[in-house]
Amino acid sequence: MANGPEPPQPATGLSVRARMRSFVYAARGLRSLVRTEHNAWLHLAATGLVIAAGFALKISMDDWRWITLAIALVWIAEAFNTAIEELCDRITDVFDPAIGRVKDLAAGAVLLASIGAAIIGILTLGPAAVNILF
Repeated sequence: MANGPEPPQPATGLSVRARMRSFVYAARGLRSLVRTEHNAWLHLAATGLVIAAGFALKISMDDWRWITLAIALVWIAEAFNTAIEELCDRITDVFDPAIGRVKDLAAGAVLLASIGAAIIGILTLGPAAVNILF
């Protein structure tokens, strides 16, 4: 028999408590992303502008699906880029060309996602804006 109460065990499996803890950790990561990454501030501003434009232009539900996908892809790419950069920075603080290439590739993924999102935004919001203006 053990002396005293057993230490708390981490929640595992499919318990509601374990799932809630996963959401807390994910929210903590997103909060850190938005608080510490300057590019995330730009993404946040762009996200707000695009959502406001979508409501103002009264875009269709199909258009909202595209806009939502574009926004999500940019945020996902930025989160992965930040995670990769932070991990690389923990490995070494000395310049390493291989680590520099990894960081450049991750940043390139954000650029591609952003370009794709901009194209989706133009193709989706552009015609709606033209219809209102003319």
